[in-house]
Amino acid sequence: MKRNTFYLLLGVVGLIEVAVFWWSVEAHMPLYIEIAFVLGVIGLYLAKQRVEEVIEDERTKVITQQAALRTLQVFWVVFFTMALGGVVIGLGGPLPHLPRPLPPPPDIPVGQHMGIFGGIQLALLCVMVFLYVGFRSYYARKYGEWDDDEE
Repeated sequence: MKRNTFYLLLGVVGLIEVAVFWWSVEAHMPLYIEIAFVLGVIGLYLAKQRVEEVIEDERTKVITQQAALRTLQVFWVVFFTMALGGVVIGLGGPLPHLPRPLPPPPDIPVGQHMGIFGGIQLALLCVMVFLYVGFRSYYARKYGEWDDDEE
């Protein structure tokens, strides 16, 4: 398989995942998207093994490692901050030495609470992906991944 074919396959799998996600929401069955996501990742991993051209060289691996490390170093602070806020909300209000909380929001059906919780998790994942892409771009520029090569 050629490298560009793999990237096309990646896009097709992403579109299929979006369709399954929509179907899963309509059917109120989270198991559909969970199974589809795992199968998609396994399928892409197996497809990547069949790519005949070089996808990663040593420089690409160093850039990926640096970007992943910096993403983890920044993201845990963001995640921990959000988790602390969630714990405070879950315990019913601010800590004892802080002023009284605002009145609780109007009743929201239980299913929507889970949807809001899942939306927050997806937003955090998006933050993580954007952090990674930003660091990846920074280190690719720093180590000259996009420069014209040797000869």
